[in-house]
Parts: sequence; structure tokens; C-alpha cells
Amino acid sequence: MTSLRSFLILLVTFLLMHILANAATCQDCFVHSRAAYYPNSDDKGTETGECGYGIFGATINDGDVSAASDLYRAGVGCGACYQVRCTNSNYCSDNGVTVVITDSGSSHNTDFILSRRAFRRMAQNTDAANSLLALGIVDIDYRRVPCTYPNKNITFMIDENSNNPHYLAFVIWYQQGRKDISAVQLCETQNFECKLLDRSHGAVWTVTPPPSGSLSIRMLFSDDNGDETWVVPVNNIPQNWKPGDTYDSGVQVNA
Repeated sequence: MTSLRSFLILLVTFLLMHILANAATCQDCFVHSRAAYYPNSDDKGTETGECGYGIFGATINDGDVSAASDLYRAGVGCGACYQVRCTNSNYCSDNGVTVVITDSGSSHNTDFILSRRAFRRMAQNTDAANSLLALGIVDIDYRRVPCTYPNKNITFMIDENSNNPHYLAFVIWYQQGRKDISAVQLCETQNFECKLLDRSHGAVWTVTPPPSGSLSIRMLFSDDNGDETWVVPVNNIPQNWKPGDTYDSGVQVNA
């Protein structure tokens, strides 16, 4: 009898540990929180978001963008996508809206400050959308989902403050999939001299001075499970790179 009881205790303990482990690592599980919206913006996002995307940060994903508080993660969260759905069954649709993190901020214990367009798109219809806007702050459920940009490769935009050959800053656009870009290396393609870059702020990476010649930007993609992959673009940044220019990497990461 004692052996049976011990076996049952061990079995229950194992099952509980398995359930708790799955709950802690569940990528598809929703988390409960609250969301507001940019009160003084037009329908789309802001061009001055902390991620450093500029105009791109207001228009990416058709303007379905958001500021985040804890999910901003000192800039690592820039470019991540989340499904956000409000919970009021009188106004809210089942699927909600998918937003891209382009800014940092919070309001009254919210995890998200959505663009007005994204906030409205959580609703069932136009009248419900107006009711949501009148509420201002709503209860939500959210989860991280893969970003998708059909027919787009990862793109590097050279920051306007860059100064060839003394200082290089750039932002990474169209980060597809569900992984974070946790580190970036800049390599000179002739002798493969590489430098590990600094995250200046948000999604802006900088180096002083950059290596000479044409450049290869290597990106480390990582997830919460510790899986890490270095991705090397097909296309290089030319030696005569200029502030404001954009360069197609020739690759996309869908994981």
C-alpha cells in the first residue's frame, strides 16, 4: 500500500511539473493585460518612436503599431509582433489585431499603447470601434506571433546622422518571424575584420569607426528557449554607403 501511495505521489508531482513547465514556455498562450491608444495621433503610429524607425515606424504593417512598456525590453522588443484582442464581448472581435512594436511607453498600467487604427481594429464594427475609443483603456489578451512581410527581405536603413567613414548607425527593417535580434556584427568583406556593434537605442545599431570597404552585417537571432542562429545576408553594404540609403539584405528569417 505504501509503495502504491508513493508511486501515485510521484506521478502527480511529475504531471504538475510537466503542466507548469508547459505553462511557463507556452508560446501560443494569451496573457491578460490592458491597452490604451495614442490620444493625439492620426490613425497610424508615431514617427518619433523610441525604436528609431522614423516614418517607417508609423506606416509599417499598414499603421497597426504599438508602444510597449515591459515588452519593449530596452529595445530588444522593437519589431516584435503581437496579437492583441480586447475582452469586452459587446464590442470586441475574436481575433483582434496584430501590431508591431515601434515605441516605448505605458499609460495607467498598460502593456500596449496602440495606434488609433490598431485600437479600432480590435472592434467588431465601426460603431463598436467608436465605443472602444470612447473607453480609452480596455482589458486585453495578447500573445507574441510571427511577423510576416510578404515579398520583403530584411532591409538596412542608414541613419541620417551617419558619417562615412567615421560613424555608422543603421536600423533593421522587416524583421520577420518570432525571434529577437539580440546581437549584430559588422564585418569587412575583404579580410573579414569584424566588430560587435552597440545597440544605441531601440533598433538602432552603431559603430565608431566602421570597418573600411564593403560591409557584411551578421545578425544573431534568438528566442526564449535559448535557440540562437547567426544569419549572414546575401547582399553587402557597399563601400560608398550614404546616410538615408536603404539596402536589401537578400535574406529573410521566418522562424
